Amino acid sequence: MKRTILSLIMVCAALVNTLAQTKITLNTDLAKTQISKHIYGHFAEHLGRCIYGGIYVGEGNTRIPNTAGVRNDIIQALKDLKVPNLRWPGGCFADTYQWKDGIGPKANRPKMVNVWWGGVTEDNSFGTHDFLDLCERIGAEPYLAGNVGSGTVKDLTDWVTYVNHPGGSPMSELRKQNGREKPWSVKMWGVGNEAWGCGGNMTADYYANIYRQYATFMTDWDNSSKLYRIASGASDGDYAWTETLMKNIPHKMLAAVALHHYSVLSWTDKGPSVDFTEAQYFKTMDEAWQMEEFIKGHSTIMDKYDPQKNIALIVDEWGGWYNVEPGTNPGFLYQQNTMRDAMIAGLTLNIFNNHADRVRGANLAQIVNVLQSVILTNEEKMILTPTYHVMKMYNVHQDARLIPISIESPAYEYQGKKLTAVSASASRNENGVNISLTNIDYTKAHEVTISLRGEEFSKVSGQILSSAKISDHNTFEQPQKVSVKDFSGARLEKGVLKLTVPAYSVIVLNVRK
Repeated sequence: MKRTILSLIMVCAALVNTLAQTKITLNTDLAKTQISKHIYGHFAEHLGRCIYGGIYVGEGNTRIPNTAGVRNDIIQALKDLKVPNLRWPGGCFADTYQWKDGIGPKANRPKMVNVWWGGVTEDNSFGTHDFLDLCERIGAEPYLAGNVGSGTVKDLTDWVTYVNHPGGSPMSELRKQNGREKPWSVKMWGVGNEAWGCGGNMTADYYANIYRQYATFMTDWDNSSKLYRIASGASDGDYAWTETLMKNIPHKMLAAVALHHYSVLSWTDKGPSVDFTEAQYFKTMDEAWQMEEFIKGHSTIMDKYDPQKNIALIVDEWGGWYNVEPGTNPGFLYQQNTMRDAMIAGLTLNIFNNHADRVRGANLAQIVNVLQSVILTNEEKMILTPTYHVMKMYNVHQDARLIPISIESPAYEYQGKKLTAVSASASRNENGVNISLTNIDYTKAHEVTISLRGEEFSKVSGQILSSAKISDHNTFEQPQKVSVKDFSGARLEKGVLKLTVPAYSVIVLNVRK
């Protein structure tokens, strides 16, 4: 009998040891920094089927319910997601876009060739009015990316006047002729995109001067809609680019500096979106974790010139990037979205939240049918991806107060290499304390202990996104294969939360008094 009991004890101990132990401490009474809702922004470029065949199906479409040509199911899905801002029209496309071609009667609009994405003909049927009206319908702030690469100062200042001036100027009167009496009062403006690459292959010094010129003539007339100018920032770890902008651009002209980083295996072979190996998965997670390093590096430089943190870091392109789906146009960047993408989203959003003192905006690339999309469409069908579900779970952090957090997490190991397995962030709002956890470990569940310091709580609830396989994804035949479920596995006792986070899963908890 004693041997049997001893054996059972040893078996139980062995089972416990298979769970990696993660310890987290939250100082719930020290929440001060606001997590800007704009961290949860999105990106819509004239690329592939993002706009045409995705968001916009045409005003004459009788098969797919729409409002002014924009799909009603997408409008509702984006409202549910609480999209805070939407960036448009690019991307690389922005620096070839002539905004005046996209206003006025649609039948009279000139066509162009989209040289960046597939060489297809762009008929400009979705233009400024269509986009800004969409933003109003979903409750998002528009973020307009200006053409600096091939445009002129006058082109951009005319655009600012067209959408923002109340009346009496040639551009505001043209807007009224085209059916819009009131200005949209657009605040967020990108002064070019990837100026170091597709936006003109400029040097940092040259772009800093160009930025100063454009910013000088981008005028606002109403202090309540003061322009929020965003400089074309660095790619990945190009810290010299950020240093040059911070040093050479007068800070009164500069609201934010952008940063772009994609979780990509290799620019020559990005690997498959679904049938990936653990080696490819580990590399993708390594690339996603590099966001932490890049934000710290760029923030350190910005701190040197702007210790008061008046200038924001805006990560206005991020996400996973893989090879396109077989049989699709290589220039359309259409890819599936699996639990791996949910891991990228959860991990990255935790990083953004924890650096909310400097990171005050971001845009996932891209919103529909392109790269790490939250929505995929096929004719009349629409599905929500694992990334959509993570973004929706995490929207409890929007404009909440960041709670300082310390975390000790065992590593996710693969062939001698290590990555931190569990990432977390926490905030508080009128509904209590919200804690988001992402476990990127490919095989191991993690037992997590969370110490809640500063005050007492009595209730806990939660949601979980998980699936049987890391490659699981939603399809038009199985649109609910990966979906959010209620989570009741967290135990709260004497200020300590205990729960088990399955491998490759995302959990968001709410604790309250």
